[in-house]
Amino acid sequence: MDADKGYKCFIQPTYITYHGRYSCFLKIMYSMWAGPQPALTNDTLPLAALLSNDCSNKENYEPRGLQRPFATPNLSGPQRVVVKQRPDTMKNTVMGPARECIGSSSSSASKKISIDDFDIGRPLGKGKFGNVYLARVKKPQAIVALKVLFKSQMEKEGVEHQLRREIEIQAHLKHPNILRFYNYFHDRKRVFLVLEYAPRGEMYKELQRCGRFDDRRTATYMEEISDALMYCHEKKVIHRDIKPENLLLGYRGELKIADFGWSVHAPSLRRRTMCGTLDYLPPEMIEGHTHSEKVDLWCIGVLCYECLVGNPPFETASHSETYKRIMKVDLKFPKVVSDGARDLISKLLRHNPIDRLPLQSVIDHQWVRANSHRLLPPTCPVKKS
Repeated sequence: MDADKGYKCFIQPTYITYHGRYSCFLKIMYSMWAGPQPALTNDTLPLAALLSNDCSNKENYEPRGLQRPFATPNLSGPQRVVVKQRPDTMKNTVMGPARECIGSSSSSASKKISIDDFDIGRPLGKGKFGNVYLARVKKPQAIVALKVLFKSQMEKEGVEHQLRREIEIQAHLKHPNILRFYNYFHDRKRVFLVLEYAPRGEMYKELQRCGRFDDRRTATYMEEISDALMYCHEKKVIHRDIKPENLLLGYRGELKIADFGWSVHAPSLRRRTMCGTLDYLPPEMIEGHTHSEKVDLWCIGVLCYECLVGNPPFETASHSETYKRIMKVDLKFPKVVSDGARDLISKLLRHNPIDRLPLQSVIDHQWVRANSHRLLPPTCPVKKS
């Protein structure tokens, strides 16, 4: 395989433009190459022929159990997604590492990529269906996160449709506060996702370490996540599973939404499927009503509370009691929560979705404006022709 040709539009080390300290950053990354090499690197894994793509793209189909064979995701995107061409003035705006070499998503499936094209580093995390490793693309050298999923486990649980949907949706989202999806490949047993590496890890672990966050940090996260969700909703994408475990922290501590397994592209922005995490479920999902993008508003209200207090607002010892508290919106604030934060959370955690504070109003909220210290990614000067 012509490695240079294969990676021409795949990925490159754009930390030069993104952070301005690429060599320093690589030294930091290499120093993190601790521990034994995973068994992954000992295998010679030729890229299998792509599975048949005869299954039509049904991004709103949510089967339970083994309904159909594992199929290749459609990287041309959901059939009704329209990705607008950005103006020339925005071409050099850095929207995440390797933005400029992501290339055409529709051609990603044809790239001859295999595990041999990566140096595998230490494990970053372990999940039900596989593991995530720190990895380095050999040519050109760039740091990424390699998510390795076992097909048998996903098929056993009947969640392969979630992976297809995650790839189809996330491949088209380019925002500084959304984890970038670069490419994917697979062999007979595993699916490999090449993702942006978030050096500071999960927000959940950081919250556990700190106990709770102060107003400044929480308000910054609220501005970042609101801006990212506004972008998603404009593209008719509902995340539906916002929680600390699905939020990562970038090089400068910026929030990045990850794990779009429960997200959905719904042009009508209305759904009926019950999904997400118990403590973050909104009333309309518990009641089985049709829900819209406003479920994400409820979730960021719960997130704001958990960041400031250290635990979700409706948490109890039993599921049934938690459900009851959610249905009643039984919201109780400890003294540590400031009046401004209480006002914001109370306006997001409303039983009626229509009454929830819009995302732009979250960004413009007085408490957010007074406390947020969001750092936007730097932009590169436009090249003169």
